[in-house]
Amino acid sequence: QVQLVESGGGLVQPGGSLRLSCVASGRDFSFNAMGWYRQAPGKQRELVAVMTSGGITNYADSVKGRFTISRDNAKNTVYLQMNSLKPEDTAVYYCNVVPYNYNYRGQGTQVTVSS
Repeated sequence: QVQLVESGGGLVQPGGSLRLSCVASGRDFSFNAMGWYRQAPGKQRELVAVMTSGGITNYADSVKGRFTISRDNAKNTVYLQMNSLKPEDTAVYYCNVVPYNYNYRGQGTQVTVSS
């Protein structure tokens, strides 16, 4: 059974930091581009960060310079370091392959940025 399990979310004040983790099991994702997506209430899912199997990264303009995606293929884990968080970053964050595959959807991890 293929699973992607996200963790590391929480409540943080504006300007704070969080590090999200996504552990994959059931298959090897090292040859896939992996991404972090987020979805806020009433909004569409948004791809915020991508890392290819070769290590090339790309970011949505809204998070560029603040978020960093990384991966450890030996651990089948993808990370998202989020700095200088803003209230508009509040959302449920999911990891998945790029392009998105609904079959791999995990539970996500809630990130709330509020004072």
